[in-house]
Amino acid sequence: MRVQQNKAISIELLAQTKKIGLALARLRVARNVTQQDAALRAGVSRNSAWRMEQGDPGVALGQLLRYLDAIAPGKTFYSLLAEDDPAIIALAGRERRQRASGLSQAQLQALDF
Repeated sequence: MRVQQNKAISIELLAQTKKIGLALARLRVARNVTQQDAALRAGVSRNSAWRMEQGDPGVALGQLLRYLDAIAPGKTFYSLLAEDDPAIIALAGRERRQRASGLSQAQLQALDF
């Protein structure tokens, strides 16, 4: 009998798997690796890669670790969750909201106290 992992896991643990999946996806995007390339390097199908990034609790831990190593060789699971990778820090900087247009020199001078 096949068990539906989403129904067999608590809401708190499901939220944690989603966080892990999001962290994997962010690291992959930050390092400019396509999902197809990461899956190929990890030896998993693209569908499995998608499931990992969605936080599917039914994915094996070994697959997660191989996928992480395919995206960022040498990175640990702890560093993935800590988001201390320079590429992640740069991505966070790019994601910060910025003004739609910069202030002109006159506007900057008007704001100068």
